[in-house]
Amino acid sequence: MARDWRALSTFYQEVFECVPIGVERDYVGETVNRVTGMSRVRVSGQHLRLPGHGDAGPTLEIFQYEPAGTRPNLTVQGPGFAHLAFEVDDLATKREEIIKRGGRDVGEVVTLPIEGEGSLTLLYLEDPEGNVLELQQWER
Repeated sequence: MARDWRALSTFYQEVFECVPIGVERDYVGETVNRVTGMSRVRVSGQHLRLPGHGDAGPTLEIFQYEPAGTRPNLTVQGPGFAHLAFEVDDLATKREEIIKRGGRDVGEVVTLPIEGEGSLTLLYLEDPEGNVLELQQWER
């Protein structure tokens, strides 16, 4: 759920080169009430294709609900889906771009040797709405 789906969609398109697919969605009425288990709700947003997987790749669904519910932001150690991970070519540059767009660091940059794979440099941060991201940069 996004607080501002258009702004969050733009963030993922510009920072991670996600691509909008299909039409923008705007649902209201009995069908959306039944599927969400809510009443008098409007759901708006769009799907973004994640990078690196071609036309049939997985998507990130960025939707906004009105009226908006509340929940604390997820944390790195929380149960369930806690974060999205993106492999990047230049972790430091991508980090700076996220910070400039309203994100913030969660932890520090670390490098882990992965036997048989190489070195993995990674960092946890938050996007502008407080969702946890992991940036990964491999050296093989």
